[in-house]
Order: sequence, then C-alpha cells, then structure tokens
Amino acid sequence: MAPASVADATAGAGGGGSAAVPSPPGSGRPRPRRGITATRPWVAALFLLPALILLGALVAYPIIYTVKRSLYDADGSGFVGLKNFGTVFSDHGILTAVRNNVIWVVVAPAVATALGLVFAVLTERVRWGTAFKLVVFMPMAISMLAAGIIFRLVYEQDPSQGVANAVVVAVHDTFTDNAAYPGARPRPNSDLKPTAGGSFTSASAAASGTAADLPLVGIPANKVPKGAADAKPAAPEPGKVTGTVWLDFRPGGTGKPGVIDPGEKALSGVKVQAVKDGKVVASAKSGKDGTYSLPAKAVGAQLRLPGSNFSGKYEGINWLGPTLVTPSIIVSYVWMWAGFAMVLIAAGLAGVPRELMEQARVDGANEWQVFRRITVPLLAPVLVVVTVTLMINVLKIFDLVYIIAPGNTQQDANVLALQLYLSSFGGGDDQGVGSAIGVILLLLVLPVMVFNIRRLRKEGRR
Repeated sequence: MAPASVADATAGAGGGGSAAVPSPPGSGRPRPRRGITATRPWVAALFLLPALILLGALVAYPIIYTVKRSLYDADGSGFVGLKNFGTVFSDHGILTAVRNNVIWVVVAPAVATALGLVFAVLTERVRWGTAFKLVVFMPMAISMLAAGIIFRLVYEQDPSQGVANAVVVAVHDTFTDNAAYPGARPRPNSDLKPTAGGSFTSASAAASGTAADLPLVGIPANKVPKGAADAKPAAPEPGKVTGTVWLDFRPGGTGKPGVIDPGEKALSGVKVQAVKDGKVVASAKSGKDGTYSLPAKAVGAQLRLPGSNFSGKYEGINWLGPTLVTPSIIVSYVWMWAGFAMVLIAAGLAGVPRELMEQARVDGANEWQVFRRITVPLLAPVLVVVTVTLMINVLKIFDLVYIIAPGNTQQDANVLALQLYLSSFGGGDDQGVGSAIGVILLLLVLPVMVFNIRRLRKEGRR
C-alpha cells in the first residue's frame, strides 16, 4: 500500500471524523481551512453595508452636524465659536436645568436600583412573587407620555381629582379638625381684635357672672351649616366665664350690632381659649346654640378665637409647586423603572450560589448579614449594569418633565433635554444654543458609556 493510502486509512480508522482538507500533491501537511471573510471579504461588507448606512445617517451624521451647528448663531448664518457654550453656562434657566440633571442622575438611578434589589430579594421568599413582579414590571409596558398623563392627574391639587392629595387630606382630616367657619371675622368696633396667626382676641378681660359674647360676621348665609340653631344668650354661672358665639347678622340688616337678635344663627364648634400672660389656661367649644362655658381659672383672662376656626379648608400638598415638582416627577420615573431594575437583578440573583448563603446561615449569620455581606457583593456587577443604564436614561429624560410639570413651574423642573427642545423649537428659536446643549449631553453620556463598555469587555474575558 502507498504511504498516502496508509495515512488516509489511518485517519479513517481513528474515528475522529475530522474533516481535514486533503493536502496538495507533494505536501506533507494539511492545508488550513479559511473562514468565509478571509476568502470573500466583499460578502461581509455587503451584509454590513445597510447597517453602516443606517448608523451613519441616524447617528454619525447628526452628531457631526450638531457639533458644527453649535458653533454658529441662532439662524446658522454666522460663526460664533464657543459663544453658545458660554450662554449655556451663564443663563440662569439653563443652569437650573443643569442642577436638576445632577439631582436626577444622583437620586433616580439609586432609588430605582435599591427598590429593584429589595423587590427581587423579597419576591424570592413569597409564593405569589411572580404575580408581584408582573405588577411591578407592568408600568414598563406603557410609554413615558402615558405615565406623564397618569401622574399629572395623580398630583392634581384638587383632592376630588388628585389621588395623592385625596389620601393626604383624608389622613389630615382624620387627626385634625377642619376650620369651622373660614373667612369669619369680628364685627368692626367690637371687643375682638385681630392677633397673630389669624386669631382674634378680646381687648378686655373676662369676668364671672357677665356674658362674654363673641359676635362674628363675614360668613355668607349659604356657608352657615344647614339646620343651624338660633343663637341664645348664655346663662351666667357662678365662678365661670360664659358667653355666646354667633353670626351677628340678620337677613335684611334689621338686627342690632352686638346684640343677639331673634333669627340670628349660632356658630357651633368654635374653639374659645382663655389666655393669661400668653399662655392658654382653659379652652372650650361652643355648643349647638352657640354658648360656651369656661372654668374659674378663665376669670380675668382674655378670650381668644384661634385661627384654626377661620382658616380655609385643608387642600393637601402642592406637589407640583416650585419646591416639590422635581421630587414628584422623580417618583413617577421610579414607578416606571423599578420593575426594570427588579427583573435584571432577579436574573442575576438566580445565578448566586445558594451554598454560600446556606453556609453563612449555618455559621450563625442572620438574614440582614447574609443580604449585606453575601447577596449584595455577589450582585455588584448586575447592580452596576442597572445603575449605569439608568444614569444614561435619566440624562435624556424629557417626556415626564414636559407633561407633568405645569407651565408656571416648568422652569423649576427644567432639565437639559427639555431645555434643548425649548431653546431650539419651543419658543427660543436659537438652534445654536440648542445644539450646544446637545453636545454637552453627548459629553456627559460618553464617559458613562465608555465605562459600561469597558466593564462589559472585562466581564467577557472572564
């Protein structure tokens, strides 16, 4: 048998099944197999061409044009160099947007990631964990526009429309009484005088056996509670201070000032305080007929009707006011993205070795120690991925701020992406400044993206 035939038979009998390329005549080594890109590079270029065209048209060209446009004036006719960037860092409104972006980047990703971690860990221990994850992740199925509309209604100031204020008002009213008669005031030239905090205090001291009547006006007839009884003079009580609180007005104006005339209505539930040397020594509330009675220690004290009797009805918190508008919008963002963080962290948690946790418990570690010293360190790579992804996301936040923040506080909630729109198309008509803001956003995102890419490559080498 020829040597070549022996070699072929040996290769076949070895059972390796290796598809060695037959060696050319006169060569003692098999020819190495070449990949398709080594023999036909134009095929790879053909497949990549559509993606490269889209990448250039949708990414590369807009970036280059934006950088170029940022160096020109508002209408693009004159070269101004870096003047637009100077405007960005000197304009008060844009600096507010920069400050808010810092708040967003620091707070929103951290809170969403922390909640996602808590949800992912806790749902592992409950039978209905899958249903809970579905509910938490569900907001991701709706758009930012829809979420903005939802929370715009949630934060409505009117408690009958806004859910947030409906809850706050219900809790407040459970523990605090509402004002009995908002807008009421003493009759002019009466003994009651306005004092601090919206209260009214008598100029003279109360005496025993003499009625200390407290007439009020300024309450429209339709604001008087239905079924209010007629006011009655208080009966004198030895050693006590008595009097009547009533609406000193009779329809038609036929009543006499300071006198309880027939038909004048009693003001029940009005708090009356006896004050000596700035301290409240006794208090009482007027009854259905308007009368009240204070103990003996009220003799010689001034009578005060606190402002809580007359302040307007509690309407809740101004969620979208200048102070709370940014935190309120961040809450809506966390509502949407906590589910995203939970799903990614739960996937990472599934790969954590259970043996380590069980060993720690056997060694006496409690659940908090297991969570802090084993679960969190092992999940650190996943937590970094989630946090970095959310940081990139919040740098581009636009929809929620534009929809939720009302016009009068939109400037207080402003962010860079919204300011880019406002400067370029929303009335500013200065695409030079808008392009400069776009370049700044790109420069802010680039370090985070580079960090993420390097971290992913490092993970891939392991």
